[in-house]
Amino acid sequence: MARFSLTISRAAHETVLLQGRSRWFALIKRFGRDDAGVYAVITALALPVLVGAAAFGTEEGLLLYKHRQMQHAADSSAVSAAVSYTAGAPSIVTQANAVTAEYGFVNGANATIIVNQPPQTGPNQNNPKAIEVIVSQNRPRLFSSIWDTTPVTVTARAVAVSREDVCVLALDRTASGAFTAQGSVNVSLVNCAVDDDSDHQNAMSVGGASQVSAQFVGVVGSISGTQNVTGVDGKITGYHIVDDPYQNVTPPPFNGCDHQNYSTKSTVTISPGVYCGGMDLGAGAAVTMDPGIYYLDQGSLSMAGGASLSGTGATLVFTSSNGDNYANAKLTGRTTINIVAPTTGPLAGIAIYGDRNMPVGTSFDFTGGNGQAVGGAIYLPKAAVSWAGNATTTQPCTQLIADTIQFVGDSGLSVNCPGYGIKPIATASLLE
Repeated sequence: MARFSLTISRAAHETVLLQGRSRWFALIKRFGRDDAGVYAVITALALPVLVGAAAFGTEEGLLLYKHRQMQHAADSSAVSAAVSYTAGAPSIVTQANAVTAEYGFVNGANATIIVNQPPQTGPNQNNPKAIEVIVSQNRPRLFSSIWDTTPVTVTARAVAVSREDVCVLALDRTASGAFTAQGSVNVSLVNCAVDDDSDHQNAMSVGGASQVSAQFVGVVGSISGTQNVTGVDGKITGYHIVDDPYQNVTPPPFNGCDHQNYSTKSTVTISPGVYCGGMDLGAGAAVTMDPGIYYLDQGSLSMAGGASLSGTGATLVFTSSNGDNYANAKLTGRTTINIVAPTTGPLAGIAIYGDRNMPVGTSFDFTGGNGQAVGGAIYLPKAAVSWAGNATTTQPCTQLIADTIQFVGDSGLSVNCPGYGIKPIATASLLE
């Protein structure tokens, strides 16, 4: 039994050795076939490339972000400089540098600002009204400094042109329909532009079969009925706010009453003064105004039945001496007005002036038809103006400035204004 047992033990031992040797060779073969470690090797080799790509992408993103900031600065600077040029500012360079500084780009400190009038390159280099602003800044390299330590120069350029051809300006900042033409109205702004300061989504509303044509259309908000609006030089929404050119103009003070509830149906010549209770010009009235300022203290200017009102060097001022019942205007029934503003004095260029203290939305109805002709500015900053008529029939220069403006009949305006004494509406458009 002992011998037999020994023989069996050796056989079992040999079997175990063979099995162990087989497992070992199998592990070696499996290890030889296993490629899992390749990923680690590849990753190790590729890691510098991946990190470099990420670093380069981050660096490029930062440069693109800085360029975007710089472009905003250049755009705003060019527009502001062009507006300043229109308004007669002494130095467009000073204005341009001031605007870029607001964006963090200070000329001679951390950036270089170049202002050219006209531009040195591009399609507007022969346009004397075009202003070019170039903003550049040297930016230190980040990851790419491994290969090159020279700073990266980031540059942005913008070109804007000043506009002196604005004939309609709606001042309300939030109103729906600050500029409106509805129904089947045709509004022809001959060689002149319209600006709308409202940021409402329907800031300019042109509906039905109405058509508005202008040299240029600039709206802070959006246009409803944009297909009915034509701008020779384009139409822009998201436009900049256009300032009131007469915001610092104030009529001389007045007191007392020279006339009370003035009324006539005759052919007469009247003198400047204070007309308390307004003016009522009835059927057949033909009133000529001597040069000067006519204060309508409360009441209204009422005209109907073919009445006419004319004067050269005259200004109608709509106001109230006690802050109540501010004077307004209602011109209907084929009335005729032909007023030319004074070219000098405190109200130079203004034919019709509305007190800034009157309630917003005070109604002024100029719907007398094609006999309406005003040479100079109709300045009613708090009024809701309704207009119908062709002011180009006898007067080539008319500015219509009001809180809101509604065209209710076929109308035409133009601003061929040399010698009229008006203040240009300072605005500008980006060209490049």
